[in-house]
Amino acid sequence: MAQNALAKEDEGHPKVGALIRARRRQQQMTLMDLGAAAEVSVGYLSQVERDHATPSLGTLAQISRALGVSIDYFVATPAPHNALTRAGERNRFSIDGSSIVYERLGAEFPGNQLSSFVMSVPPGYRSETVAHEGEEILYVLEGAITQRLDGEEMVMNAGDSLHFRGNRPHSWSNHTDRPAKLLWTGTLALFRSTARPARQVAAKSKTGANKPVRKKVIPKEKRT
Repeated sequence: MAQNALAKEDEGHPKVGALIRARRRQQQMTLMDLGAAAEVSVGYLSQVERDHATPSLGTLAQISRALGVSIDYFVATPAPHNALTRAGERNRFSIDGSSIVYERLGAEFPGNQLSSFVMSVPPGYRSETVAHEGEEILYVLEGAITQRLDGEEMVMNAGDSLHFRGNRPHSWSNHTDRPAKLLWTGTLALFRSTARPARQVAAKSKTGANKPVRKKVIPKEKRT
């Protein structure tokens, strides 16, 4: 029987917000530094650090890369070594504070580009709005969700799919009173190891004072 990898606060696992804040301070980053590097708003990051909001897996991956760590640093996740996974035997996991349960479908091997999960979404769940690198394909297995993409809202029922570039602002929610199950596949790197931070955070002056080295942020609408 597969082990259940659900992260639970009552088992002593620290909340994600506290771990993010501790790592950010260790890296001598301000909320503004982290927001610019992860392409996440400072206001939302502040809510996450205070555990008033729970990031989606994709947003947590962006924060992880900006902090120079793997997503495993923040959440206990299964690491399948084999390409074959069987129904009913896959390890499941969640992010502390989130009601979504993930089942990891993809394996890691040199050169792999895809990540894939089955997501169980409870009634009433609503994600944050994000934009990031790569592509996404969303396929509704059971139930229904409301997908928002570039300001357009669409209801997706079982059997419907959507393929889009991740740099288009998007969010989704389960507007129904029944659980939904989704198949998510994308090129956004989630669990690949990141040995280095996404950018140099600070450089020391000759007097020893820390001077943040800020990365120029290009507005999304000007990116190609």
